[in-house]
Amino acid sequence: MTILVLGGTGKTGRRVADRLTALDLPVRIGSRSSVPAFEWTDRATWPAVLDGVSAVYVSYYPDLAFPGAYDDVKAFTELAVSRGVRRLVLLSGRGEPEAQASERTVEESGLEWTVVRCSWFMQNFSEDFLLDSVREGVIALPAADVPEPFVDVDDIADVAVAALTQDGHAGKLYELTGPRLLTFTQVAQELSEATGRRISFVRVTPEEYVAAAVGQGFPRGQAESLAAMFTEILDGRNANVADGVRQALGRPARDFADFARANAHVWEV
Repeated sequence: MTILVLGGTGKTGRRVADRLTALDLPVRIGSRSSVPAFEWTDRATWPAVLDGVSAVYVSYYPDLAFPGAYDDVKAFTELAVSRGVRRLVLLSGRGEPEAQASERTVEESGLEWTVVRCSWFMQNFSEDFLLDSVREGVIALPAADVPEPFVDVDDIADVAVAALTQDGHAGKLYELTGPRLLTFTQVAQELSEATGRRISFVRVTPEEYVAAAVGQGFPRGQAESLAAMFTEILDGRNANVADGVRQALGRPARDFADFARANAHVWEV
Protein backbone atom coordinates (compact mmCIF):
# COMPACT_ATOMS: atom_id res chain seq x y z
CA MET A 1 0.00 0.00 0.00
CA THR A 2 1.14 3.52 -0.83
CA ILE A 3 2.59 5.95 1.72
CA LEU A 4 1.46 9.55 1.18
CA VAL A 5 3.94 12.29 2.06
CA LEU A 6 2.24 15.66 2.40
CA GLY A 7 4.67 18.48 1.86
CA GLY A 8 6.81 16.01 -0.02
CA THR A 9 8.89 18.76 -1.64
CA GLY A 10 9.58 20.59 1.64
CA LYS A 11 12.44 20.34 4.13
CA THR A 12 11.21 17.29 5.99
CA GLY A 13 8.89 15.82 3.37
CA ARG A 14 11.44 15.40 0.61
CA ARG A 15 13.81 13.65 2.99
CA VAL A 16 11.04 11.35 4.17
CA ALA A 17 10.08 10.58 0.55
CA ASP A 18 13.70 9.91 -0.44
CA ARG A 19 14.17 7.48 2.44
CA LEU A 20 10.95 5.62 1.65
CA THR A 21 11.95 5.38 -2.02
CA ALA A 22 15.35 4.00 -1.01
CA LEU A 23 13.47 1.29 0.90
CA ASP A 24 11.63 0.40 -2.34
CA LEU A 25 8.30 1.44 -0.85
CA PRO A 26 5.55 3.00 -2.97
CA VAL A 27 5.44 6.74 -2.25
CA ARG A 28 3.01 9.44 -3.32
CA ILE A 29 4.02 13.09 -2.99
CA GLY A 30 1.34 15.49 -1.82
CA SER A 31 2.11 18.90 -3.31
CA ARG A 32 0.70 21.43 -5.74
CA SER A 33 3.00 20.25 -8.52
CA SER A 34 2.33 16.52 -8.07
CA VAL A 35 -0.16 14.34 -9.91
CA PRO A 36 -2.70 14.18 -8.42
CA ALA A 37 -2.14 17.64 -6.99
CA PHE A 38 -2.67 18.43 -3.31
CA GLU A 39 -3.28 21.81 -1.69
CA TRP A 40 -4.19 22.46 1.92
CA THR A 41 -6.24 25.44 0.74
CA ASP A 42 -8.31 23.34 -1.69
CA ARG A 43 -10.10 20.46 0.02
CA ALA A 44 -11.37 19.18 -3.33
CA THR A 45 -7.80 17.94 -3.96
CA TRP A 46 -7.68 15.81 -0.82
CA PRO A 47 -9.65 12.65 -1.75
CA ALA A 48 -7.60 11.74 -4.83
CA VAL A 49 -4.26 11.69 -3.01
CA LEU A 50 -5.70 9.28 -0.43
CA ASP A 51 -6.69 6.59 -2.93
CA GLY A 52 -4.96 3.34 -2.00
CA VAL A 53 -2.98 4.95 0.81
CA SER A 54 -2.18 3.03 4.00
CA ALA A 55 -0.02 5.59 5.84
CA VAL A 56 0.39 9.35 5.73
CA TYR A 57 3.11 11.78 6.78
CA VAL A 58 1.39 15.08 7.57
CA SER A 59 3.44 18.26 7.28
CA TYR A 60 1.25 21.37 7.33
CA TYR A 61 2.28 24.44 5.34
CA PRO A 62 3.21 27.01 6.44
CA ASP A 63 2.93 25.91 10.09
CA LEU A 64 0.45 24.35 12.52
CA ALA A 65 0.49 27.62 14.49
CA PHE A 66 -1.09 29.50 11.56
CA PRO A 67 -4.82 30.33 11.47
CA GLY A 68 -6.93 27.55 9.95
CA ALA A 69 -4.38 24.79 10.53
CA TYR A 70 -6.41 23.00 13.19
CA ASP A 71 -9.56 22.89 11.07
CA ASP A 72 -7.60 21.59 8.08
CA VAL A 73 -5.79 18.88 10.03
CA LYS A 74 -9.01 17.78 11.70
CA ALA A 75 -10.87 17.56 8.39
CA PHE A 76 -8.01 15.79 6.64
CA THR A 77 -7.62 13.27 9.46
CA GLU A 78 -11.34 12.49 9.40
CA LEU A 79 -11.16 11.99 5.64
CA ALA A 80 -8.11 9.74 6.00
CA VAL A 81 -9.98 7.56 8.48
CA SER A 82 -12.96 7.29 6.13
CA ARG A 83 -10.68 6.31 3.23
CA GLY A 84 -9.06 3.44 5.10
CA VAL A 85 -5.74 4.96 6.12
CA ARG A 86 -4.23 2.95 8.97
CA ARG A 87 -1.22 4.95 10.15
CA LEU A 88 -0.55 8.70 10.42
CA VAL A 89 2.59 10.58 11.46
CA LEU A 90 2.15 14.28 12.28
CA LEU A 91 4.98 16.82 12.19
CA SER A 92 4.33 19.25 15.02
CA GLY A 93 6.00 22.23 16.67
CA ARG A 94 7.34 22.59 20.19
CA GLY A 95 5.80 25.25 22.39
CA GLU A 96 2.91 25.93 20.00
CA PRO A 97 -0.54 25.62 21.65
CA GLU A 98 -2.20 25.65 18.23
CA ALA A 99 -0.02 22.78 17.07
CA GLN A 100 -0.86 20.79 20.17
CA ALA A 101 -4.57 21.19 19.39
CA SER A 102 -3.89 19.50 16.04
CA GLU A 103 -1.96 16.78 17.85
CA ARG A 104 -5.03 16.00 19.95
CA THR A 105 -7.31 15.60 16.96
CA VAL A 106 -4.86 13.08 15.48
CA GLU A 107 -4.52 11.25 18.79
CA GLU A 108 -8.32 10.93 19.05
CA SER A 109 -8.74 9.68 15.46
CA GLY A 110 -8.52 5.95 16.11
CA LEU A 111 -5.56 5.66 13.72
CA GLU A 112 -2.12 4.30 14.57
CA TRP A 113 -0.73 7.77 15.22
CA THR A 114 2.71 9.12 15.99
CA VAL A 115 3.44 12.77 16.76
CA VAL A 116 6.89 14.13 15.93
CA ARG A 117 7.12 17.39 17.89
CA CYS A 118 10.17 19.37 16.83
CA SER A 119 12.21 22.37 17.86
CA TRP A 120 13.70 24.93 15.45
CA PHE A 121 15.29 23.27 12.40
CA MET A 122 19.05 23.55 11.89
CA GLN A 123 18.34 23.59 8.15
CA ASN A 124 16.53 26.91 8.49
CA PHE A 125 20.04 28.36 8.32
CA SER A 126 21.12 26.39 5.24
CA GLU A 127 18.00 26.07 3.10
CA ASP A 128 15.74 28.86 1.85
CA PHE A 129 14.60 30.67 4.98
CA LEU A 130 17.84 32.10 6.43
CA LEU A 131 20.35 30.93 3.83
CA ASP A 132 20.88 34.38 2.31
CA SER A 133 21.07 35.97 5.76
CA VAL A 134 23.92 33.68 6.79
CA ARG A 135 25.70 34.33 3.50
CA GLU A 136 25.34 38.07 4.08
CA GLY A 137 26.68 37.72 7.62
CA VAL A 138 23.65 38.94 9.60
CA ILE A 139 20.86 36.78 11.03
CA ALA A 140 18.07 39.26 11.75
CA LEU A 141 15.00 37.94 13.58
CA PRO A 142 12.27 39.33 15.86
CA ALA A 143 13.31 36.88 18.56
CA ALA A 144 14.89 37.09 21.97
CA ASP A 145 18.42 35.70 22.22
CA VAL A 146 17.20 32.71 24.22
CA PRO A 147 18.52 29.14 24.25
CA GLU A 148 16.96 26.81 21.69
CA PRO A 149 17.73 23.07 21.16
CA PHE A 150 18.06 23.23 17.36
CA VAL A 151 17.26 19.91 15.66
CA ASP A 152 18.61 18.39 12.44
CA VAL A 153 15.94 17.74 9.82
CA ASP A 154 17.67 14.50 8.87
CA ASP A 155 16.98 13.25 12.39
CA ILE A 156 13.33 14.23 11.97
CA ALA A 157 13.10 12.33 8.69
CA ASP A 158 14.69 9.22 10.20
CA VAL A 159 12.17 9.21 13.05
CA ALA A 160 9.23 9.83 10.71
CA VAL A 161 10.23 6.98 8.40
CA ALA A 162 10.63 4.63 11.34
CA ALA A 163 7.16 5.56 12.57
CA LEU A 164 5.66 5.12 9.09
CA THR A 165 7.25 1.75 8.36
CA GLN A 166 7.96 -0.02 11.65
CA ASP A 167 5.88 -1.34 14.50
CA GLY A 168 6.35 -0.02 18.01
CA HIS A 169 5.83 3.70 17.35
CA ALA A 170 2.04 3.91 17.42
CA GLY A 171 0.68 6.06 20.21
CA LYS A 172 4.06 7.74 20.78
CA LEU A 173 4.82 11.45 21.02
CA TYR A 174 8.49 12.06 20.25
CA GLU A 175 9.95 15.44 21.20
CA LEU A 176 12.90 15.96 18.89
CA THR A 177 15.70 18.37 19.73
CA GLY A 178 19.42 18.57 19.28
CA PRO A 179 21.71 17.49 22.14
CA ARG A 180 22.39 20.99 23.54
CA LEU A 181 20.99 24.48 23.88
CA LEU A 182 22.30 27.38 21.80
CA THR A 183 21.29 31.02 21.67
CA PHE A 184 21.11 32.70 18.27
CA THR A 185 24.32 34.55 19.17
CA GLN A 186 26.01 31.21 19.83
CA VAL A 187 24.61 29.83 16.56
CA ALA A 188 26.17 32.79 14.76
CA GLN A 189 29.48 32.04 16.48
CA GLU A 190 29.36 28.38 15.44
CA LEU A 191 28.53 29.35 11.88
CA SER A 192 31.42 31.84 11.94
CA GLU A 193 33.81 29.09 13.04
CA ALA A 194 32.54 26.71 10.35
CA THR A 195 32.74 29.25 7.53
CA GLY A 196 35.74 31.30 8.58
CA ARG A 197 33.65 34.47 8.23
CA ARG A 198 32.09 36.82 10.77
CA ILE A 199 28.36 36.09 11.17
CA SER A 200 26.27 37.87 13.79
CA PHE A 201 22.76 37.78 15.20
CA VAL A 202 20.69 40.97 15.37
CA ARG A 203 17.33 41.24 17.09
CA VAL A 204 14.90 43.34 15.04
CA THR A 205 11.35 44.47 15.69
CA PRO A 206 8.46 42.53 14.16
CA GLU A 207 7.77 45.52 11.92
CA GLU A 208 11.35 45.58 10.66
CA TYR A 209 11.24 41.84 10.00
CA VAL A 210 7.98 42.08 8.07
CA ALA A 211 9.27 44.97 5.95
CA ALA A 212 12.43 43.04 5.07
CA ALA A 213 10.53 39.82 4.30
CA VAL A 214 8.03 41.62 2.06
CA GLY A 215 10.94 43.28 0.30
CA GLN A 216 12.30 39.80 -0.45
CA GLY A 217 8.99 38.67 -1.97
CA PHE A 218 7.14 37.13 0.99
CA PRO A 219 3.38 37.74 1.08
CA ARG A 220 2.67 40.32 3.79
CA GLY A 221 0.18 38.11 5.62
CA GLN A 222 2.64 35.24 5.82
CA ALA A 223 5.46 37.54 6.94
CA GLU A 224 3.27 39.01 9.69
CA SER A 225 2.25 35.56 10.90
CA LEU A 226 5.88 34.43 10.98
CA ALA A 227 6.91 37.53 12.91
CA ALA A 228 4.13 36.96 15.44
CA MET A 229 5.09 33.30 15.80
CA PHE A 230 8.78 34.06 16.33
CA THR A 231 7.99 36.77 18.87
CA GLU A 232 5.71 34.46 20.84
CA ILE A 233 7.51 31.12 20.69
CA LEU A 234 11.15 32.20 20.80
CA ASP A 235 10.81 33.48 24.35
CA GLY A 236 12.67 30.74 26.21
CA ARG A 237 9.74 28.32 26.58
CA ASN A 238 11.65 25.63 24.67
CA ALA A 239 14.94 26.06 26.52
CA ASN A 240 15.26 22.40 27.43
CA VAL A 241 16.63 19.34 25.65
CA ALA A 242 14.46 16.29 24.93
CA ASP A 243 15.51 12.75 24.08
CA GLY A 244 13.04 11.85 21.35
CA VAL A 245 15.65 10.94 18.74
CA ARG A 246 17.24 8.38 21.05
CA GLN A 247 13.83 7.06 22.15
CA ALA A 248 12.76 6.48 18.55
CA LEU A 249 16.03 5.41 16.95
CA GLY A 250 18.35 4.29 19.74
CA ARG A 251 21.04 6.82 18.81
CA PRO A 252 21.88 10.40 19.81
CA ALA A 253 20.68 13.46 17.94
CA ARG A 254 23.08 15.31 15.66
CA ASP A 255 24.93 18.28 17.14
CA PHE A 256 24.80 21.75 15.58
CA ALA A 257 28.58 21.93 15.24
CA ASP A 258 28.56 18.79 13.07
CA PHE A 259 25.75 20.24 10.97
CA ALA A 260 27.62 23.53 10.51
CA ARG A 261 30.87 21.86 9.44
CA ALA A 262 29.06 19.58 6.99
CA ASN A 263 27.25 22.51 5.39
CA ALA A 264 30.02 25.11 5.38
CA HIS A 265 30.19 24.97 1.58
CA VAL A 266 26.55 26.08 1.35
CA TRP A 267 27.37 29.46 2.88
CA GLU A 268 30.31 30.27 0.62
CA VAL A 269 30.04 33.70 -1.02
